[in-house]
Amino acid sequence: MSNYNCLWMLIFIIGTFSRENLANYEYDNSAPFAGSSRNPKLVWNYHPIIDLVSQTSGKTNGYKETKNDDFFAFLRDYYYLPDGLKTPLPEYDFIIIGAGSAGSVLASRLTENKNVTVLLIEAGKPEMLLTDIPALAPYFQSTDYTWQYYMEPQPGVCMGMLNERCFWPRGKAVGGTSVVNYMIYTRGRPQEWDRIAADGNYGWSYNEVLKYYIKSEKANLDGFEKNPYRNRDGEMPVEFVPKRTRLVNAFLEAGKLLGHPTVDYNAPEKLGFGYVQATINKGHRQSAAKVFLHPHKRRSNLHIMPETRATKILIDPQTNNAYGVTFTRNGIKHTSHVRKEVLLSAGPIASPQLLMLSGVGPKNHLTSKNIRVIKDLPVGKTLYDHITFPTLVFTLNTTRVSFNEARVMGIRYIFDWLRDGDNDLSSPGGVEGIGYIKTPVSDDPEPVPDIELISIGGSILSDGGPKGSKAVRQGIRLSNKVFQEAFGAVDNTDSWTSLPMLLHPKSVGYVELRDNNPFSHPRMYGNYLTDPKDVATFIAAIRHIQELVATEPFQKFGTKLHNAQYPKCKRLKFNSDEYWECAIRTVTATLHHQIATCRMGPASDHRAIVDPELRVYGIKNLRVIDSSVIPRTISAHTHAPAVMIGEKGADMIKRTWNMR
Repeated sequence: MSNYNCLWMLIFIIGTFSRENLANYEYDNSAPFAGSSRNPKLVWNYHPIIDLVSQTSGKTNGYKETKNDDFFAFLRDYYYLPDGLKTPLPEYDFIIIGAGSAGSVLASRLTENKNVTVLLIEAGKPEMLLTDIPALAPYFQSTDYTWQYYMEPQPGVCMGMLNERCFWPRGKAVGGTSVVNYMIYTRGRPQEWDRIAADGNYGWSYNEVLKYYIKSEKANLDGFEKNPYRNRDGEMPVEFVPKRTRLVNAFLEAGKLLGHPTVDYNAPEKLGFGYVQATINKGHRQSAAKVFLHPHKRRSNLHIMPETRATKILIDPQTNNAYGVTFTRNGIKHTSHVRKEVLLSAGPIASPQLLMLSGVGPKNHLTSKNIRVIKDLPVGKTLYDHITFPTLVFTLNTTRVSFNEARVMGIRYIFDWLRDGDNDLSSPGGVEGIGYIKTPVSDDPEPVPDIELISIGGSILSDGGPKGSKAVRQGIRLSNKVFQEAFGAVDNTDSWTSLPMLLHPKSVGYVELRDNNPFSHPRMYGNYLTDPKDVATFIAAIRHIQELVATEPFQKFGTKLHNAQYPKCKRLKFNSDEYWECAIRTVTATLHHQIATCRMGPASDHRAIVDPELRVYGIKNLRVIDSSVIPRTISAHTHAPAVMIGEKGADMIKRTWNMR
């Protein structure tokens, strides 16, 4: 079915599905918003687009399905086993667990050799037409396209979130988190990768990983793509967003006034500000699945199984040899064996979880969960995450200058986006610019930033109002009471924000099992803001943003800091350092960049899980190939690094097995 036929069907659906006409669904008022950490439910105010997202993504979000067929399957990509197979083969050369940013690359590269067979297992479903719309990224945080993870309760953070819990959604789709993320393409600074190599991780210096960034990239960046560190001929599109507000120009001009040049921020030479570079093509999301799997899904040697849950990696306890995987699909248990290797690419939460369920992890912890220990390794003991403060709101006295959901959520805008790809729907959740700064708090002797500034062509107010979806605030689980007290008076007005992203947190978290049930979510501990330097860095970033806003490029819009009255901060003087610490602890949000849970390191690194060739220590024929292996914090959103890791991992495997 063509995109246009899909669109006309969408128009019919939106006209048919209303609050009063939901013949196949039953409204559920049993859970107000957060619910259980395992099965949260959301009760949305009725909104035509978000309701459609809810229906087509397969998540109830307040509705209980009473029929089993998938009415919206025509909107979704599909992956069938080839040659009429109904079940997977008993044996493959490789089994890849997880079809995310790294796993999709691995499957594509390994099956370039027609004599190599690969089974790719993915718990989520294929992406669909609506996930291609960049502006809808926030809407999918609360659907079945994400794992609905919650961090374990931590006093003093996420105080303004529902149940004071930090929400950690991770992609659950063929394409992984690249199906629901904000599509931002960043690589990390050269010094960061050189430090990783200097720790004993041979082959991971900046110049050595650069060739793998270059390999995938298909850049179209108004001339930047001509530089030697870029590529125009790869598979993964990297482009500027076609639709921008005037606010991003104010951001860049203000940056220049404060000494931040406008640059290609992925260039190795210097720090600066720039228009956001995104994995889009003509205003359409380009997920890892769309780029690396969809064009090759008819390869007879590549078997892709969506909605299939890996439950255990099979490891011989006598030889410590990984020889297969058990998994379930449609309630039926399957087992497939490998002739060569098991490749774990399930991401920074599910990869350590599956390792531990399979007997590889901290001995005392596994024993406490009645799991036979095959190899004692510190799996999950290190976790870094990029967090932000997403409610630094500046109001404007100029109207219709920022993005506003109410102006773009009609059918006409979807039609225009599908045809041209250059209206407001092409904006990745409103992200328009990126700026790297080094605050006075930093003691790094090299030109490595400690904060990334993300310029938004609006703010958390932009999808509000009586008929607004409120998807952004609900997507981070911000309490409605807290929002109304802090922002109710200015909701749905023109505004701007910059999200300060803490690039190198000193606070370290960890992941452990809840129990030995593979269908339980693990326990996740972020330990956010436990190091005072993290708080000080955030406050310094807020002060720098205020300096940006004080310049003429912003002041011509009448930009003014909003006095947000957070319930737990009212006793503090507004705009004092104490106020900002309280505010940051009230609205603490992840940017979904967890790393290091399956940390890479040399044999001398007592925290390492895998060696520099991504082989699990002490286990034969088992590698972890995803962002969980990154051992140090880097100045990057993790999709591009994960794709690079997939590319590099594929080459390592080919060398090991003499594959071309």
